[in-house]
Amino acid sequence: MRLLHTMIRVGNLDRSIAFYTGCFGMKLIRRKDYEAGRFTLAFVGYGNESSHTVIELTHNWDTEKYDLGDGFGHLAIGVGDIYAACDRLREQGATITREPGPMKHGATEIAFVEDPDGYKIELIQTK
Repeated sequence: MRLLHTMIRVGNLDRSIAFYTGCFGMKLIRRKDYEAGRFTLAFVGYGNESSHTVIELTHNWDTEKYDLGDGFGHLAIGVGDIYAACDRLREQGATITREPGPMKHGATEIAFVEDPDGYKIELIQTK
């Protein structure tokens, strides 16, 4: 078994695709409109779905905004240089909600970014 994807609902699909591909260097793997259901699914990630976990961006055509709720936490992405990654993301207009630095109760360096729909993305410094 392996994790295939995580799905999040987004209000503006093109904006979200631009965010994940532009800010995080992911690729748009596939996108399909479902006219009868009035929704579109787009999958973004770092590699083919046969070997990589991806993010499914679900856009319901008649919904522009969602309540995030308090059950979902965040997505996590490993980065080689967390400080440079945050500088690059900031230059691209991304919102850094927690500047890079060590965890409160540990040594792992983390930061948090917010996507256009308000979902949190944790950046984790990889060694």
